[in-house]
Formats: sequence, C-alpha cells, structure tokens
Amino acid sequence: MTDFSPVHAELVDRVPLGPDSRIEEKVVTYDHNGTSLRGFLVNDTAIPAPKPAVVIVHDWRGLTEYPKARAHMLARLGYLVFCADVYGGGRQFEKDEDCEAEAGKYYNDLPLLRARVGAAYDLVLMHSQTDSKRIAVIGYCFGGSAALEFARTGVPLAATVSFHGGLIAHEPADVDKITGPLLILTGGADPVVPDEDVVKFQEELRTKEGLDWTVTTYSGAPHAFTLPGIPMYRELADRRSWRAMLDLFGETLAK
Repeated sequence: MTDFSPVHAELVDRVPLGPDSRIEEKVVTYDHNGTSLRGFLVNDTAIPAPKPAVVIVHDWRGLTEYPKARAHMLARLGYLVFCADVYGGGRQFEKDEDCEAEAGKYYNDLPLLRARVGAAYDLVLMHSQTDSKRIAVIGYCFGGSAALEFARTGVPLAATVSFHGGLIAHEPADVDKITGPLLILTGGADPVVPDEDVVKFQEELRTKEGLDWTVTTYSGAPHAFTLPGIPMYRELADRRSWRAMLDLFGETLAK
C-alpha cells in the first residue's frame, strides 16, 4: 500500500475505513497509440461488483501522490477508482516551468488530451468489476480541464467534475455531445480562471438546451484550493467542493 506523506494521509483518513474493507491498489500499464501509460487503480474488493467507477485526471505535475490519495478516499466509499496517466510513463514534474511546458502540449492539442483521458476511460469500462452505466470522470486543475474536454466527446458519462480546472470555451460551441451532468467547482479568487472565463464557459453551456450543469464559486479560494500542503489550500472550500461532488454522485452513480 502507498505510504502517504502526513498531509495526504490525513486527507485519506477523512473517509473512515470500513471494518471489512479490503483496499487493493496497483499500478496498471496501458497504452495509447504506442505510448506507454502508467495509471493507478484502487478498489475495495470486499464490495461486490458491478460497482460505480471514477476516473481521476491529475493536475499539471503528473500522477503524484495527491490524486492517489483522492483515489483511496473514493475507494473507501465503494467506488472502483483509476488515476489516469496523461503524460505517459508516470512522469512527474516539480518546477512550474516544466509543468507548464508539458501541460501546454495537451492544451495545444485538445484531441490528444481527450484521447489520453479516453484511454483511461476505456480501461475502466472493460474492468470486470465496473458497472458500465455508472462511470464518472473528475480532475484537478489541468485534470479538470481534461475531464471537461473528454465530456465533449459524447462518451456516456454519469457525471463530470472539475475542481479548479481551466475553463476552455469553444467557438463555435462544442457541447452538443455532452451526455451526463457537469459540476464545475472554481475559486472566487483564482487568477487562472477569472470571472470572464467562467461567464464565457457558461454561455457556451447554455447553447445546448437541457444540458445539466452547475458552476459553484468559492469565495476567497485561489487556484488549486483543494491541494493540501501548499499556500493556496483552503480547507473549507476543499471540504465543501468534495461534498458537492459526493452529492452529485449520490444522484448519478447510486443504483
């Protein structure tokens, strides 16, 4: 089992471990067009299948300990959880300029970004314990943008959730294929996602009649407000946004 740092261990322990739980984790190597990807699967095997599944897309630093901690939290709640590896090879970056350069490759090639998330989705879809009608995709920062982009492909998702992700509005609008509800959780003091970006994104969502979407803005929350151990962390916004996601899952992923 992952030996989490204290700050991430505390995060995981917010969700109590059931007395009969059998949490299993493993690194899963998969492929996208010849690129080897290294994802991370977490599952409570004590909970009978088929079960709802969640794909987590990492922030711009890559598949670090943080998304793995979130995966453990969700697995304790009964979800089969897979952390995607968008960058390939499990690569991680520390310096902001390196993160920006790597993430920029995908922001500048949105079809590739969608396809990398799609490779993780396909793996989860084919997993023997997954209920194929109950799959959600969530993401943090870069991963939030990626989750929203993937939703545009029209894959049948039960829910899509973006935590402080960049909001990329498309011109012309490109939301007609979105199937499940969207939940966009953003910070009211986020210079990366200013108010005008939120407005433009909402305007695009309105072009599809009947599309189910919610945008929640947390006052005083900067970018990356759910990531513990950094100056931008805001515990109240973190807890409230997590609860908002679980409320949506209660509507869309429960039997």
